[in-house]
Amino acid sequence: METEGRVPEPALCAGGEGPGADSHLAAGALGTARGPLLAAAEVLALDDEEDDLEVFSKDASLTEVNSFSPSVPISPSSMINQYKFEDGPELRDLFITVDDPESHITAIETFITYRVVTKTTRGEFDSSEYEVRRRYQDFLWLKSKLEEAHPTLIIPPLPEKFIMRGMVERFSDEFIETRRKALHKFLNRIADHPTLTFNEDFKIFLIAQAWELSSHKKQGPGLLSRMGQTVRAVASSVRGAVKNRPEMFTEMNNYMETFSQKINLLDKIAHRIYKEERDYCNEMKEYGPIHTLWSASEEAIGDSLRGLAGCIERCCRATERRMAGLSEHLLPMLHEYVLYSEILMGVLKRRDQIQGELDSRVDALANKKTEKDLFSEEIGKLEDKVERANNALKADWDRWKQNMQWDMRSTFTNVAENNLRYYEECLATWESFLASQTVDLHVDEDSEDRP
Repeated sequence: METEGRVPEPALCAGGEGPGADSHLAAGALGTARGPLLAAAEVLALDDEEDDLEVFSKDASLTEVNSFSPSVPISPSSMINQYKFEDGPELRDLFITVDDPESHITAIETFITYRVVTKTTRGEFDSSEYEVRRRYQDFLWLKSKLEEAHPTLIIPPLPEKFIMRGMVERFSDEFIETRRKALHKFLNRIADHPTLTFNEDFKIFLIAQAWELSSHKKQGPGLLSRMGQTVRAVASSVRGAVKNRPEMFTEMNNYMETFSQKINLLDKIAHRIYKEERDYCNEMKEYGPIHTLWSASEEAIGDSLRGLAGCIERCCRATERRMAGLSEHLLPMLHEYVLYSEILMGVLKRRDQIQGELDSRVDALANKKTEKDLFSEEIGKLEDKVERANNALKADWDRWKQNMQWDMRSTFTNVAENNLRYYEECLATWESFLASQTVDLHVDEDSEDRP
């Protein structure tokens, strides 16, 4: 395989075709040590000509973002240290861990529950530590309650309910662990959010036993109330674009359309390259032993063949470690922001619905000759609602962009560090092999020169 960033190998090494020209957009982030830094800095400035490619925490606020200059000889670890956080870990008062998945099999369904352990020093909690078990449906309920209570705040994404793109099988160990990590991040992003962290439903989710949570769920809005909300949302969408949308939110919408397009493209290409790397590694596992078997019948070059086999095996192990880093850091981050892009488009749409409701009442007032006092009072309440929605979104937007930039930069820096280790290890492996062959050649030449 001749993908950019492949292990340096001797000419007799065979392999399949690389991603080719149509995946050079992501090759910088996956195949070179320098590319990830450039990709991080230009994540939203990718060339449009690549759009036709077909392929699948702590909350940190940045007070100062330094640009990465390729001309400055600075290590990736030092780059991370350039960032300063407004809140240190010592200021946190809510710590949540999601672990210990358990499988449950009943007559009608199979599902997984996860242990949620909460430790806190907050006065509104009756205890300093809680332990409950939650299933995926409970996390979905929490997310829907947060969206209902805070329609224009950016609620962190949950992993999808079903497996997509054939990456892993449902209920496999890999799937369960991937979901556990995503659920853990979901709860901790909420815990670190300045508003969501104090939501009452979030508190109940963390401390209530299963039967208590089930009882609390039944106290939610009834069917007619939910139908009314749906009807209003549909009516707002039918009315079309709002008349008086502030320019700021038009710019947000345009930004998110571009962001969504680019992050989806990166996500798809990254998964495709990961699959090709995995196929390449599997080929290498078969390729190396062939040299060992061959050495048994070729005594004259047996040492060279065995040396080649050892080099290929070591490079294969290095490739596996590199792939593990991609699957643990880069791929989850990219896909999380694919989900974030969908969430943000939904938030902007809900803000427009609130604005549209105000616009419709203003139009109705202009056409009414009676009941103007009643309409004026209702419009005043709607104006306050729109102002609250706008302020909430503006504050959360700035916060989200800072977090996104930090996540992108730190993840691409991690990829760069992994690439450096990978290439250094492979380079040292092949240099050692070449040195041994040079020594052997000199020994053979000396033997031939003797009378």
